[in-house]
Amino acid sequence: MSKNYLAYLFLVLAALFWSGNFIVGKFATLFEIPPLTLNVLRWISVWFILIPFTYKEIYNNLSYIKKNWFVISFMGVITISTFNSVVYFALNYTQVINAVLMLAAIPAATIVLSSLMKIDKTNFFQIIGLLLSIIGIGSIISNGDIQKIISLSFNKGDLWMLVCVVTWSLYTALLKKHKFKFSQFTLIQLMVSVGILFLIPQFFYEKSIGLELNLNKAFFLILFYVVVFPAIAAYYCWQKGVQIIGPNRSTMFVQLMPLFSAVMAIIIFKEKFELYHFAGAVFIVSGIYLSNKKIND
Repeated sequence: MSKNYLAYLFLVLAALFWSGNFIVGKFATLFEIPPLTLNVLRWISVWFILIPFTYKEIYNNLSYIKKNWFVISFMGVITISTFNSVVYFALNYTQVINAVLMLAAIPAATIVLSSLMKIDKTNFFQIIGLLLSIIGIGSIISNGDIQKIISLSFNKGDLWMLVCVVTWSLYTALLKKHKFKFSQFTLIQLMVSVGILFLIPQFFYEKSIGLELNLNKAFFLILFYVVVFPAIAAYYCWQKGVQIIGPNRSTMFVQLMPLFSAVMAIIIFKEKFELYHFAGAVFIVSGIYLSNKKIND
């Protein structure tokens, strides 16, 4: 039982750190920090921070890593090179609220992929939990006004966020399918090693279209946050949580991100706490609770 609670703690922390990533990612666009350049520098920093702690384990598991190299590389490409770059890129064209709304589709996509890949079974509670949490998200992002959801206009950034939905769902399903025998930090290191190779052309692309990086205080503060929290800490927590309780139950914790984003807006931007925030939180938490309930066989 305590192992499950540990998984819940890891998954809540991952959702919290990634919620901050959306707010910081939006700040990056306001300070005109090129999104793909930010992502390249972020993961290069992560690589150098982790290597002193992971090189021994990598060396000791070289033959095992070679056997699993294809799936590790694939996970690196769809998360490090694709998901993260697309999030920062999309935030240039859409609001944080739209981006987080698109991510609400991740649990449904993960449940479908896990079932198709025969990784995790879906039960009645998970479907009801998913519906409840979607109602909760709708309540928060619409300020309790259904008309706002109906009139939300989707743009180029929102369509790019659909790429994020598919890649993250696939990554979460693969995490459970392949239980690697090395540590979470080593898995991150290996994924980043491959991911960086595909990020470097993105960096040169931005330079070629004239997007220049200003090395000011705002850039270094944003870089510090995205390296330490959404990269190293959140990936570690997410991988650990999925390993313990599986992709279908873990993926529901993504639904906490709109709730955390609303709370951060209240704290950082002094926005008012309304009844719809409370109602949304109740639906989201109820949905996560139900999706983690097991049907008695």
